[in-house]
Amino acid sequence: MAETTKEGTVFEALPGLTFRVKFAGSEEPVLAHLAGKMKLHKIRVLPGDRVLVEMSPDGTRGRVVRRL
Repeated sequence: MAETTKEGTVFEALPGLTFRVKFAGSEEPVLAHLAGKMKLHKIRVLPGDRVLVEMSPDGTRGRVVRRL
């Protein structure tokens, strides 16, 4: 199962370390949660940050793996 990675911008921060992320050329924001390594190292993600997201195969959810 190959996951694709996309670069996007955090649009909204939600409870439970979840975020709405918008991608260039896409109108619908995607719901993404914070990856384990980012939680472990206490990396903060705020609205307006550019992030790298690993997308699920269906493309509706993702996981924030890096802050750019």
